[in-house]
Amino acid sequence: MSAFEPLTLDDLRDGGYDTVIVCAPDMTGRLVGKRLTPKKFDEFRERGIALSSCTFGWDVAQDIGLEVPYTGWHTGWRDFLLIADMATLRPAAWLQRTAIVLADIVEEHDRSPVEIAPRQILRRQVEALAADGLAADVGTELEFHLYRDGLDDLRRRGYRDRTPSTIFHADYTVQQVNAWEPFFQRLRTALDDSGLDVEMSQGEWGLGQWEINLTYADALDMCDRHTIFKLAVKDVAAQAGMAATFMPKPNAGEVGSSCHVHLSLRDTAAGGHPFFDHDAPDHMSTTMRHAIGGVLEHASPLMAWYAPTINSYRRTNSSDFAGHGATWAFDNRTVSCRVLGTGASSMRLEWRVPGADVNPYLAVAGVIASVRDGIANRVDPGPARTGDAYQQAAKPFPQHLGLAAEEFLASAFVTEAFGAAVAEQYGLTARYEWTRFLDAVTDWELDRYFEVI
Repeated sequence: MSAFEPLTLDDLRDGGYDTVIVCAPDMTGRLVGKRLTPKKFDEFRERGIALSSCTFGWDVAQDIGLEVPYTGWHTGWRDFLLIADMATLRPAAWLQRTAIVLADIVEEHDRSPVEIAPRQILRRQVEALAADGLAADVGTELEFHLYRDGLDDLRRRGYRDRTPSTIFHADYTVQQVNAWEPFFQRLRTALDDSGLDVEMSQGEWGLGQWEINLTYADALDMCDRHTIFKLAVKDVAAQAGMAATFMPKPNAGEVGSSCHVHLSLRDTAAGGHPFFDHDAPDHMSTTMRHAIGGVLEHASPLMAWYAPTINSYRRTNSSDFAGHGATWAFDNRTVSCRVLGTGASSMRLEWRVPGADVNPYLAVAGVIASVRDGIANRVDPGPARTGDAYQQAAKPFPQHLGLAAEEFLASAFVTEAFGAAVAEQYGLTARYEWTRFLDAVTDWELDRYFEVI
């Protein structure tokens, strides 16, 4: 696991830093916040930095039309506070003389946690797991697409006619992607210098598609690094005159970008790894079997978190190695939940449904809550699949965000595991995104109907 030493206030003063970015993930996982000098950061880090609650009252495009109980016109768009989590203070090494720190979001009047904030949602699940005497080690594998076009140019032409960084399939190949090594050397160095702990990188199968893996860590740290990683990738690409996107399916007919979630358990009380059984076939314990059962059983109501955008379902409805309903197997990429590992510490489940657009805090919180419920209720996942699971019948997951939103809102499990406020906030947000889509006239419709109807 990563050994990260956070910066201190003395490091900021002595290290020539000019700027500290104080930020927190919004509902999409996008970072929002403010910039301060180190002197002002020291002044405000404990008293808090005010931010408008509109960040939980607008949609992904920052349009104010979403209606949720937490904030809006009915609350006067009140403020909340960002309280820096000093354990996350690190260099933003891809920016000059800049540090970045993640913050917890608290209410301004009494400094109580904002329960709908993504970091808080995950923290509650980590605490619940700890009460069971367990801890989760988590890895999130992110893929992304890199284009040779600058963002301003793409914005002007509506993100169309993009030029991918590779115009050939380059999954695992070496020679074909060596020309891009100067860019990726700079990116990997900046990520490592920021304490993000890069494990490895590679070209991927899709045109212009790449993957960089970070070393696994405890759940909250992994999601923090995941979120900063996305910011760094986008920034370094922009500095090179290019554009990176974590859309799960930016091109029809091409493979999508995933965020496979790997999770293993540690017994913090007795020691050991509850997913491992030396004497069992394939070394998978009964505990792990029940954990997988929980993940599969609760996947449908949690799809609004695992697949949170309209575009998510272009990928999950395909055969792009995004899973196939409620299926699991040993080391098989055609199922939704893959079992990996041969030793005690490596024995883990890989949840293959989420795409690269996922908010990691919510997805990991969903997996942990499902694992806990599966173990507690001894949920049977059914038999392991063999062969091509895409050719086998399976309980399907919601096929679009509209269905996912309604299942999320109606789920007793979601309300019990995360609280009514969280269920309502994120269910209504998913429903609103779906209605916005239904109101849109797409290019596909114009191309298909304009002239012939």
